[in-house]
Amino acid sequence: MNNEISRKSRRNDRIAEWLIKVGGLLVIISVIWILVMIAKVSLPLFFSPKASVSASFSLPAGLQQSRLLAGGVDDAGVKAFVIDENGNVHFFDAAAGQTIESLPVPEKPRGSRKIANLEATGKSSYNLVWDNGAASSLKVSCGSAREGARAGDVEHSLSVNEQLAFGPAGPTLQTFVRQVNDRDAVRVDQLESNRFRITHRTVEKDLMENEAVKVTSAEISDKPPAPVTAITLDGKGHYLYAGTHNGQIMRWDISEPGNPRLIETVNATSGASITALAVVLGDYSLAVASADGGYNIWFPVNTPGSGTDKRLTLIHRLPGQAAATNAIIPSNRDKSLASFNSKGELRIDHTTSERMLLSLNTGKAAIRHAAYSPRCTAIAALDADNRMTVWKLKIPHPEISLGTLLGKVWYEGYDKPEYVWQSSSASDDFEPKKSLMPLIFGTIKATAFAMLFAVPLALLGALYTSQFMTLKVKNRVKPTVEIMAAIPSVVIGFLAGLWLAPLIDKAVLALFISLLVIPALLLTVTLLWRQVRPYSKSGIMLRGNEFMVLAPVIVAGVYISWLLGGAVEASIFGGDFKQWLYSVLGVNYDQRNALVIAIALGFAVIPIIFTIAEDALSNVPRNLSAASMALGASRWQTAWRVILPSAMPGVFSAIMIGFGRAIGETMIVLMATGNTPIMSWSAFNGLRSLSANIAVEIPEAPLFGSLYRVLFLSAVLLFIFTFIINTAAEALRQRFRKKYGTITNKKAMMT
Repeated sequence: MNNEISRKSRRNDRIAEWLIKVGGLLVIISVIWILVMIAKVSLPLFFSPKASVSASFSLPAGLQQSRLLAGGVDDAGVKAFVIDENGNVHFFDAAAGQTIESLPVPEKPRGSRKIANLEATGKSSYNLVWDNGAASSLKVSCGSAREGARAGDVEHSLSVNEQLAFGPAGPTLQTFVRQVNDRDAVRVDQLESNRFRITHRTVEKDLMENEAVKVTSAEISDKPPAPVTAITLDGKGHYLYAGTHNGQIMRWDISEPGNPRLIETVNATSGASITALAVVLGDYSLAVASADGGYNIWFPVNTPGSGTDKRLTLIHRLPGQAAATNAIIPSNRDKSLASFNSKGELRIDHTTSERMLLSLNTGKAAIRHAAYSPRCTAIAALDADNRMTVWKLKIPHPEISLGTLLGKVWYEGYDKPEYVWQSSSASDDFEPKKSLMPLIFGTIKATAFAMLFAVPLALLGALYTSQFMTLKVKNRVKPTVEIMAAIPSVVIGFLAGLWLAPLIDKAVLALFISLLVIPALLLTVTLLWRQVRPYSKSGIMLRGNEFMVLAPVIVAGVYISWLLGGAVEASIFGGDFKQWLYSVLGVNYDQRNALVIAIALGFAVIPIIFTIAEDALSNVPRNLSAASMALGASRWQTAWRVILPSAMPGVFSAIMIGFGRAIGETMIVLMATGNTPIMSWSAFNGLRSLSANIAVEIPEAPLFGSLYRVLFLSAVLLFIFTFIINTAAEALRQRFRKKYGTITNKKAMMT
């Protein structure tokens, strides 16, 4: 019979062992699989951009002798076009290199014959200046850009914007036209002898809704110190930039009709001639290329003594060019720039990340014109041999680099480089800011404040419950605390955001005063009790029930702190502590701040640490405490010097499990901190953690877009961070176990 039982026990043990091994292996595989899947989504952020030649053809013989002013391509890369000086647009099948159709520019200005010069304004739009000085606009549409489309299936058309039409104005070197708003337009003409003429046209309405056109023209009186080699105008028609032969940039404010104003003259190079200027998408940054191969980004910044006008400042240095840049073409989608030089090199760079994304080459012939497709999915270049080359572009995440994710970046509108997370905006020209540092900082800050609040309370509570509290009371207290751990995070976050935060807002000073008042009251009551206890029989009755005396003392301390808070605020801080913080210390007070998260998240963590730590302390062999007190040690000395070191591996595990709960918490941090991605250790400011940011941003993130992949990258970082912490914690736990386990065994053998 005994053999049968023994055989069954061994069999069950083998089955249990097998199940445990399989279960553990499945857990490890699941964790690794999750990490791999998350990493698979985030890794494409760091893949190199790609470009492939989709078409390359020579223009027909009839166009070889024509003066071509511009070229372009549709988004699918199946149709290309060129504009000649006679005002005709020629469409080609890019794959076959055959002409599909030629269309004249509609609404050709009266008295004009040829196009004198042309300015590309993005998305296949052009401003045309004719030989009599008249100006008009042109929009070239190649229709749908679906994948796999054939050139013959793609519709095309030409259109004009009547508001950008200006009458004859005489010969000009270059002309720029911009639509300021629904009623206003501005024209800038570069004339001979480094002169500029500014013309504003405004459509005015009288009380009878009759329209009248008002034209205001003025010539800039400020003469450039050297011949002008490059000029450009921002998209809103507010600022005119001129680069000179000696490397200077002049910037004028031309927003006021008839009153152009020179803002500044800046030395942009070390004497090298400026060869190209372009305003980056968003009309804030200025791309500057020079004859020595320099390629930099400037934008206005508040500087000491600048007054109301910001001053152009060198912000980003792009990789140098192999030769002087002939032209810069801003992207219509992001802060990227295309540029080409006389050696036939076509480059694409991103200003914010300071990355050279692509370097393309048409061959030995120099590039004459280049243009993005409307959605910047393709780019076309026309070289000096009248050969057009079309590339399909795959640049999914140009703004992402290790520098933009983890380093300080100088963004448009900022006075210095900063860590910034700002993923979205209502504007198309918005510059995404995806620094992970504020999120990492917020995660660490939330965890640190919560653990600072939770660990002392949980450990001291566990020590008292296990070593001093009566068994009857303990059997009621411990299950109650364990039930607290089951409260949903969303409930705690809801209460913290809607009840606790306003409460602390009203009594923030009382909260700090309580840190002095409550310990002082407890110490006073303890000293008095020690004097009274020898003469009172109640001491025996209260053994293990000391909290019955201390709890009312704590309540009284809270009430006294509340009263003192109002009095101190009125007498010392002028009745408004938060205003005093701002006016004297320069500290802003956010209602949902680190104090709120410390209490709310600490409340969620305390039950976990308490329960595990109490079990570890209670499981220390009783003979150790009996031996300690037999040798004359007090209960507190025994608990502190014998029980706690013996239970240290379990206590440390409790702290680390609580740490893991705090660092990965989402809903409490989301609802109680205001979700402000700022980097400040102030207890009065909010924060945004990695987990909370994922919860906020992922529903609105475009599938497989930059934001989507960065959020998955933050999940990888959170995973790795917790893994490292848990691994280090386990190593320390094993050391504690080895160290204090040996001590415990020796003490047990001695007893």
